[in-house]
Amino acid sequence: MLADKALQEELNKFAKYVIQQSRSNLSKSDKNDTKALYNSLEYNIELTTKGAELGFSMEQYGEFQDKGVRGKSSSAKAPNSPFRFGSGTGRKGGLTEAMQSYVKRRRIQFKDRKTGRFLSYQSTAFLIARSIYQKGIKPSLFFTKPFVAAFKRLPDDLIEAYSIGLEKDLIKLTKR
Repeated sequence: MLADKALQEELNKFAKYVIQQSRSNLSKSDKNDTKALYNSLEYNIELTTKGAELGFSMEQYGEFQDKGVRGKSSSAKAPNSPFRFGSGTGRKGGLTEAMQSYVKRRRIQFKDRKTGRFLSYQSTAFLIARSIYQKGIKPSLFFTKPFVAAFKRLPDDLIEAYSIGLEKDLIKLTKR
């Protein structure tokens, strides 16, 4: 029973580190516009008969931000991404809608080259969305990097925590 507690403590430390670093990466890379993804990062630990299960969750678009998305006409930005624009699985017009609210929040407006006038938010959003659709989204690895870094450290800490818990359990058993 103490071994389970030590395991849970180590997994808690691991998960908290990953979440904290992921949130930090989102803020540093200016990908924390509405804080929806930032606030949605969570973890869950379940103790099972075989050990423990650790799961992470986040807004669905977080996976696209982390792994990137290949564009319809070019895969140069995210060649290894499992996601691709133009696959027909996404909602039609979703990217344009998201860009419209983004350019309004950030007050982004392009200028017309001929007249020098500002384009509407809708036109600016369309141009940005079209570029993203064609070229893709570069992977940010905001979640992957902290996860890999923490995972490299995990086995030694986990073995240590498990052995401490086992030693305490064995001491209790021998004193009975």
